[in-house]
Amino acid sequence: MAHTVLSGWWALLAAWSVLLAWLILVLGRGAFWRADQRLPPRENGAQRCWPEVTAVVPARNEAEGIGDCVTALLRQDYPGVLRVIVVDDQSEDGTAERAREAARRVGATSRLEVLSGAPLLENWAGKVWAMAQGVTAAGLVPLLWFTDGDIVHGPDVLQRLVTQIEDRDQSLVSLMVMLSCRSFWERLLIPPFVFFFQMLYPFPWVNNPRRALAGAAGGCMLLRRETLEKAGGFAAMRGARIDDCTLAALLKPHGAIWLGLGTESHSLRDYQRLGEIWRMVARSAYVQLRFSPWRLLGATLGMIFLYAWPAGGLLFGLWTENIWLVLPALSACLLMLTAYLPTLRLYTLNPFWAFSLPVAALLYMLMTLDSARRHYGGRGGAWKGRHYGTPGEEQ
Repeated sequence: MAHTVLSGWWALLAAWSVLLAWLILVLGRGAFWRADQRLPPRENGAQRCWPEVTAVVPARNEAEGIGDCVTALLRQDYPGVLRVIVVDDQSEDGTAERAREAARRVGATSRLEVLSGAPLLENWAGKVWAMAQGVTAAGLVPLLWFTDGDIVHGPDVLQRLVTQIEDRDQSLVSLMVMLSCRSFWERLLIPPFVFFFQMLYPFPWVNNPRRALAGAAGGCMLLRRETLEKAGGFAAMRGARIDDCTLAALLKPHGAIWLGLGTESHSLRDYQRLGEIWRMVARSAYVQLRFSPWRLLGATLGMIFLYAWPAGGLLFGLWTENIWLVLPALSACLLMLTAYLPTLRLYTLNPFWAFSLPVAALLYMLMTLDSARRHYGGRGGAWKGRHYGTPGEEQ
């Protein structure tokens, strides 16, 4: 009898604690869940001096999407000067020729430079090394636009990015582009990925110059070259595997940054099978935790607590007919599902997908554990044929 009472008290404490946790997340973490940080609409007829921009595309084995990417870049409706540099990072699939072919199709070969990437230097991450080479090739251009080779941007995206960075005198403007969300596994796991990213890096906090938190999305980053040089350039983050957020942290002390959701820019990379998403997450999840077993333990327990316990507590409360257990557990469930709805609307998915969030959280927890397993097994950090050893303090 005493054991039953004690178990009941622990269940009640956990239920009310998880309700408090979700209240703090929903009310006290920058309203991250609203997914409302967007670029202002295009100003038609606006008269201004448009600065020169160079788009840098680090591309390693991106033949499948590089043509569409380059076409979209060269067709940007941008009143200023825009040229594109594709850094062909030792590709083996004809990436460079696909990029040149795209420029020929749109009649803009003079605005495209395909740079053959130099061999990877020791202690450099591959993408960061490619980005650094692109900066060198760009010369003294005032604005640099970094984008991935599998992303297609809407025709007015650059104009709106430049308006944002110029009007608000920011050092970095970044967009999390729309990810592919067509297959079952994408619908189950991609919106939660975006939701968790917003929770980890609340966009309103990132966009607040008075807060130290910095974050960015590597698929679309417009930044000032002058600020990059002041911060030490890419050499200051040469080993970073999570290049976007590391770059944001490097730049924010030198000027305000802005991170938002870009509905007019789309990733062409699709994930038809669970294993494809699993590998994508496992390659960097333990890096995000800074290779710390204690952070891994905390993240694991936190995911179970936040996403499994509300449903588990609700079921246990219904089974024991304990209203004081049902009430907080049900409230926590409702807060969790309500917070997830704006991200589902962003991806135009049925609201009933909200009930799959605990399942997605469990899978991401397992991916993170697998990321740690791969690291300690000497197989961590593998991406596009490259294997990275354990870094020092770089991310």
